[in-house]
Amino acid sequence: MSASDPVVLEGVHCTIAVSRPAERTVLVHITGLDVGELGDRPFAILDEVLGAGGDFDLYIDAREARGPSVDVSARWASWLRSRRPRFHLVNMLTRSRFVQLTADFVQRFAELDCMRIFTDPAAFDTAFEISVRG
Repeated sequence: MSASDPVVLEGVHCTIAVSRPAERTVLVHITGLDVGELGDRPFAILDEVLGAGGDFDLYIDAREARGPSVDVSARWASWLRSRRPRFHLVNMLTRSRFVQLTADFVQRFAELDCMRIFTDPAAFDTAFEISVRG
C-alpha cells in the first residue's frame, strides 16, 4: 500500500482512511462521529496493512473527529493493546477536549507507554513528516 491508494471506509456518520505512506509509517485519518457503524472493518484493514512485520509508527489524525462512542473507544483500546509490541510509536492528534479525553482513556487502557497525544496540528504534522522521511 502506498500514499496514493489509501483504503477509505465510509459510513453515514464517519469516514476512516488508512494509508501506509512509508514502509514503517501507517496513517489513520478519522472524520466525523464514530459510533461503530464501520464495525471491525477498520481493524481488519489495519491488520492487513501492518502485515507480519513490527516496529511501526502509527499516526491517528483525529483533528476532524467529533468523538467516538464509548464502545468504539474500548474496541480501539483493545485492538491497540493486543498489538502493542508491533508499534514503535503511536501518535494521535486531537482537536476537541472530548476526543483528547477519549485518547487518554485509550492510552491508559491499552497500556501504551509509546503513545503521544498531540493537540497542536503543526507538531503532529512535523512528527509525521519526519517519520515518513525515515
